[in-house]
Amino acid sequence: MSTQLKSRQRGISFLGLLFVGGFLAMAGVIAAQVFPTFIEYQAIGKAAKRASLGSTVPEVRMLFDKASAVDDFKSVTGKDLEVTKDGDKIVVAFAYQREIHLTGPAYLTLKYAGNSK
Repeated sequence: MSTQLKSRQRGISFLGLLFVGGFLAMAGVIAAQVFPTFIEYQAIGKAAKRASLGSTVPEVRMLFDKASAVDDFKSVTGKDLEVTKDGDKIVVAFAYQREIHLTGPAYLTLKYAGNSK
């Protein structure tokens, strides 16, 4: 009496594959929209560090505006900066938010803040 054991196939079903593929596609689209805002945040941080080398508030704002023209970002301008002094060091702080439209009434809001410390 010889019986053959049938091995069960294992894996993901077609509907499961579609669900996982759709989820990964949506995550990829959102990531592709978020990534440029992160690159912009880094450029603004570099511009704030360069601007903190100025000695007066108008000079700091002018240096920041020049750096923003070079790096081509428009989310923060020199007028939006908060310039303070910490001891003998000038600290340039900024904060802004970006909205990414997802679908219909749904938006992804990203809040960025940083300083030149």
